[in-house]
Amino acid sequence: METVQFKTNINCSGCVARITPKLNGAKGITAWKIDTNNPDKLLTVETDNLSKESVIEIVKKAGFNIQPLTTC
Repeated sequence: METVQFKTNINCSGCVARITPKLNGAKGITAWKIDTNNPDKLLTVETDNLSKESVIEIVKKAGFNIQPLTTC
């Protein structure tokens, strides 16, 4: 299992409600959460086999901005 994090503009309960069916319906995502209190509106995704690019595509198709967090 891999955990990946993304910076988004998902910033309220309405936004979370819009993205929930998309992320819940994605094959390969085992769990996810959005920290709307974090300045980066942090999306954390646990996946068995879904690439970062696939997660980005799902979120963008739902109408949100997303970018992977860079790690040093």
